[in-house]
Amino acid sequence: MIPSFSRLRRTGLVCGTALSLLGLSACDLAPTYKTPNFVVPSSWQGQAPFAVATPADTALPADWWTMFQDPLLNELEARATADNGDIQAAAERFIQARSLVVAARSELLPHASLDAGASDNKQSADRLFRNGATLTQTSEDYGGLVSWEPDFWSSIRNRVRAQKQFAQQRAADFAMARLSTQAELARDYIQLRGYDAQDAIYEQSISYYERAVRITENQVQNQAAPRLDLARAQAQLYTTQAARLDIQAARQVMEHAIAVLTNTSPSSFHIPASPEFHFIQPTIPTNVPSTLLQRRPDIAASEREMAQANREIGIARAAFYPHIALKLNGGFEANGFDLANLANSLWTYGASFHMPLFDGGLRRAELQRTWSAYRETRDTYRMKVLSAFREVEDGLSLTERLTKENVALEQAVKANLATQNMTMTLYQGGVGTYLEAIVSQENTLESRIHQVEVATRLYHADVDLIRSLGGGWNVKDLPTMDQTLSITPLQYDHLHHPKPVGDVTASQHPEQFENLTLPAGGAGFQPRN
Repeated sequence: MIPSFSRLRRTGLVCGTALSLLGLSACDLAPTYKTPNFVVPSSWQGQAPFAVATPADTALPADWWTMFQDPLLNELEARATADNGDIQAAAERFIQARSLVVAARSELLPHASLDAGASDNKQSADRLFRNGATLTQTSEDYGGLVSWEPDFWSSIRNRVRAQKQFAQQRAADFAMARLSTQAELARDYIQLRGYDAQDAIYEQSISYYERAVRITENQVQNQAAPRLDLARAQAQLYTTQAARLDIQAARQVMEHAIAVLTNTSPSSFHIPASPEFHFIQPTIPTNVPSTLLQRRPDIAASEREMAQANREIGIARAAFYPHIALKLNGGFEANGFDLANLANSLWTYGASFHMPLFDGGLRRAELQRTWSAYRETRDTYRMKVLSAFREVEDGLSLTERLTKENVALEQAVKANLATQNMTMTLYQGGVGTYLEAIVSQENTLESRIHQVEVATRLYHADVDLIRSLGGGWNVKDLPTMDQTLSITPLQYDHLHHPKPVGDVTASQHPEQFENLTLPAGGAGFQPRN
């Protein structure tokens, strides 16, 4: 049988309309996104004792703290990286963001559901117009519903893309949380070793001052010196003993901070004191400023936030266009259990069309807001880049100046130690005054303590410079947008914990961190008595 012309025309219209709708579904109303192309200096201004690296040079290692060559610091950093609660919480936030990607993408696919029901109904015998109808009736039904909203204006797809970019932002936040914790631990450990060195200096000075008091007592007994000299010697001894107690208290507080960073209770954590304050100053490669945009996790997170704001504009634009939803519902309904009968089947299908005409400026206001929010993220991104440049310049300047200052103070300490010994020898021989001796002792103690403080600041500056350079991280460590999906539409395994992607590491068994004591035999650690 040859189809009629009207039937062919209807078929052609249906096919043409379907093809047109498919074409419209590729329409993306979000503006073309481009990362701002900043004009940055070709090199750093800070004159640091480090050579400027070329693109071929090796970047900072991921375990950058090993450059200080302290085995105990290495062990602490490894424990903090694996066990710290803040780092683990940041990893879980990334996993949650990946789940939001799947939730957003599910709107692109048809939704299907099954329905079933049964009821037994009795009517009143006194109801109007009964006409001998039965008083009781049973009804059983089952069926299915399929619904789908074609994404003609890429509103749903832009939501999916925005969620993927949000997941990437969370991955960058994780890298920043990890780097911040590692840097904080390194700073605290360096500060603790600085306190150890100061405590050792105070101990040596107290021993020297106790000897000075005994010498002064002999001088007074032999009437070779006034009692004023003895009072001065005793005052200096007691003041130094008090200063040492203050350093010891600060050291204990710093030890508690390190314990928390390594997921350990302070009451069961102790780091033995070390009188030697000796770290190897690392050679830090400083790449050209333009590479910093790919090295800093916080800059990458800010850029991903800007990309999300760009997608929000496309979503707001899509609200101005009509939305269509398709639905198909079918099943069986009968009086009794004789449902598998074609005569008892039912079905319905249709489409809904929604086109807002007047909403008092609601959609225009939302579009205006998204444009403003996008410009805000661009401003925030620019300030984040400028702050990163400032931090690197600060680190370069500080390391250069503090290195020279530390060298000068080391020479001053040697000179003051020699002066202290000579003045005490002259006083003991009755040639010099005790006032000269006590002044030289105060200068010696002050210069030694100051030298340790400057050395501590120098190594702190090294850590801060490494952190400002990204700590060996690279934007390539971020998961791709496709990798942010945690499950596929038909996946039913790995629901408890998705497969890891990128460099985000989250523990699958958080209960292993509930023991807040260090394992027995940990190198360098001792239980607190």
